[in-house]
Amino acid sequence: MTDAPASWLQRLRHRLQRRLSTRLVVASVALLVVVQALGLLSLRASIDRNARQSIQQELALGERLFQRLLEQNGQRLRDGAGLLVADYGFRSAVGSRDLETIASALGNHGRRIGATHALLLDTDFALQAAASPPEDAVMPALKELAQRAQSSTAGDGVAGGLVAIDGRIHQLVMVPMRAPLVIAWVVMGFRVDEGLVRDMQRLSGLQIALQTRASASADWLTTASSLAPLSSAALGGPAPMRPGSASSVLIAGQAYGMRVAPLDTDSEAPLRALLLRSVDEAVAPYRSLQWTLLVIGLLGTVALAAGGLWAARRITTPIRELSGAAQRLAAGDFERPVPVTTRDEIGELAQTFEHMRTSIDAQRKEVTRLAYWDSLTGLPNRAQFREAVSAALAQREHPTPEGSAAATPRTAAILLLDLDRFKHINDLLGYATGDQLLREVGERLGAVIGARGFPMARLSGDEFALLLPEADLGEPMAAEIARAFERPMQLGEQSVDLRASIGIAHYPGHAREVDELLARAEVAMYAAKRGSSGVMVYHEQLDSGSSQTLSLLSDLQRAIGAGELRVFLQPKIALGSGDLVGAEALLRWQHPTRGMVPPLEFIPFAEQTGFIRHLTLWVIDEVLRVSPQLATRGHALSLAVNLSTRDLMDLELPDKIAERLARFSVPPQALKLEITESAIMDDPHRAESVLARLHGMGLPLSIDDFGTGYSSLAYLKRLPVQELKIDRSFVMHLDREDGDHKIVRSTIDLAHTLGLEVVAEGVENLAIWRVLRSLGCDLAQGYFVSRPLPADQFEAWAAAWPQQRERLLGQPEAALLE
Repeated sequence: MTDAPASWLQRLRHRLQRRLSTRLVVASVALLVVVQALGLLSLRASIDRNARQSIQQELALGERLFQRLLEQNGQRLRDGAGLLVADYGFRSAVGSRDLETIASALGNHGRRIGATHALLLDTDFALQAAASPPEDAVMPALKELAQRAQSSTAGDGVAGGLVAIDGRIHQLVMVPMRAPLVIAWVVMGFRVDEGLVRDMQRLSGLQIALQTRASASADWLTTASSLAPLSSAALGGPAPMRPGSASSVLIAGQAYGMRVAPLDTDSEAPLRALLLRSVDEAVAPYRSLQWTLLVIGLLGTVALAAGGLWAARRITTPIRELSGAAQRLAAGDFERPVPVTTRDEIGELAQTFEHMRTSIDAQRKEVTRLAYWDSLTGLPNRAQFREAVSAALAQREHPTPEGSAAATPRTAAILLLDLDRFKHINDLLGYATGDQLLREVGERLGAVIGARGFPMARLSGDEFALLLPEADLGEPMAAEIARAFERPMQLGEQSVDLRASIGIAHYPGHAREVDELLARAEVAMYAAKRGSSGVMVYHEQLDSGSSQTLSLLSDLQRAIGAGELRVFLQPKIALGSGDLVGAEALLRWQHPTRGMVPPLEFIPFAEQTGFIRHLTLWVIDEVLRVSPQLATRGHALSLAVNLSTRDLMDLELPDKIAERLARFSVPPQALKLEITESAIMDDPHRAESVLARLHGMGLPLSIDDFGTGYSSLAYLKRLPVQELKIDRSFVMHLDREDGDHKIVRSTIDLAHTLGLEVVAEGVENLAIWRVLRSLGCDLAQGYFVSRPLPADQFEAWAAAWPQQRERLLGQPEAALLE
């Protein structure tokens, strides 16, 4: 029989733990009880805290009120004494030493203001007369007050304060009588006793106790108090509290907030007032509120338990139905609708399940589409194209017999197409036009393929791909696509000429794996783009060239720190005077294993990767280091440095050069910057902005290789340049080619008309020198004068140039310059 109740209780507990409604009710009730308990505890703590804060505020206010009462009493004593010393009759009595009249006047004025003491002292502070005989202890207190009067800084000689007389606190005022010197002192005072304490209690509602002690080490004695005698006695003892401090004390079993108010810090006998406020009385109004809240909390707990059980059941029933529906959806059953039995949040959740059921199929189809189709062009994307290529290669790895009706081809080809100048079109016409262009490219490719149905995809950006069933179809299909792109594309009101670079890779000749085949088609495509050939079929040399380029760039990055780079200087000579006036800085690379690497092998790749900016700054540093050395040896030359396209696109380039000029202490005129026409054409506005800042810094600017680029006279007129360099291709055969002669002459005349100085590059012999001089060219540069030299050799050459000039030119200087 004893096991049956225990078993029943266990089953009940297990059932309660399993039911969500029961757990909700228990959790809610427990949470409410915890919240209420915390709330009551917090309320109690807040009440105590607020009550104590209120007590401290009341005590502080009481202290100010008590001090105000003392000040008012002191003022009343001063006024009364002041009236008395100003009374003519009283002054006459003092002058005639009529002590009876003096005592009568003192008594009358004392009674009028309620003073308990009215005395007259002579100038030595000896008692002359009094309204009533004073206590013996009054005179020592008067001496203390006299000392204050003598040291008074107020100027009127009035002194006052609180003093202890026979264990009682008195408030005294001493006023001088002048005629015009002090002839006597009038003293008036009150006894600070229970009357003042009762007045203070009535005004502030606080308990007050006045205390004094004989010395700093003695116990405090209560002289007047609003507390019961026993409670007042409890306030005695040392009680070493600072004036103005507050604390809590326990008096006769009751807690009080207490504040110490100093009465007179100048008194020899310490005096103080204790202001007290009962904590129990301050908290009492809140106790009934706490009991009321406790009862309300208990009733609320019972109501919550009953209501919560009913509400929980209304929630859990629809949830169980939704659980069943979710299990069906998880199992893939989308046919049976989800029941919606309520219109509350559970009903909304049921409707959401129903919407999920009806849309999940469409969503899965959309996900599949997004995973395998390009949303912009509607073409398959890289993932789908890769699967198509993979399937095609798998078929070719396991072909059907050739004699069968559906024999599998044994080869395949991938065409990778990338649009030329697409980024430029995007930047110029906007991204919306770029997207429209990509859609038009997809449509044209589809038109080229037509009914043949070759797999086609947009891989990324402006890159498209085709899978051809046979390798032999690669180049003919590329030719068809190229012809299709010869027709301009009409994009709204814009007509765009577009070309594409196509790379071709064959299966199995170039690769047997999907990723490798795509990679080699990409290598061929980039080779076609670099060579502007339009179409390129992959071959092994393309890969080796690419790896060699990567290795070269890696070595170049290391070369700066390894000291492999050097600056050579090629002199510029004035044709009119034969003087050395400048030089051009040329970069050379001495590779540890490859030897001297020609600039044409590493400069273009440095420009493509952006590393050319580092090379330019390194050359400028070297030139600015050499320039002061040449100047100290009497060769104040203008040294020229070439700027690339990427340099002109760097808006921070002027700041970088300015910092270097300041660091090396080189004037701007000593550094000349040479730019090519093609470098300006990439972004004319940006280039012109950079050149304008460089010109504003005082740096001379020169147009290099003039005649080989766009040769835009409009740009030549706008650019802030001071020099024009004729390309060597027009100078090297100047003495033999009439066409070159005409081009050079017209260029010189044009430059001089624009106020520019002309430099001829590629001066290889004396005949060219003389032709250039006859045409009025300003400067000459070339191997006829000197090859490019390292900086140290250039210094030696510059020093020897005046002596070598006659030998080199074959006649005296005067004849040369005629």
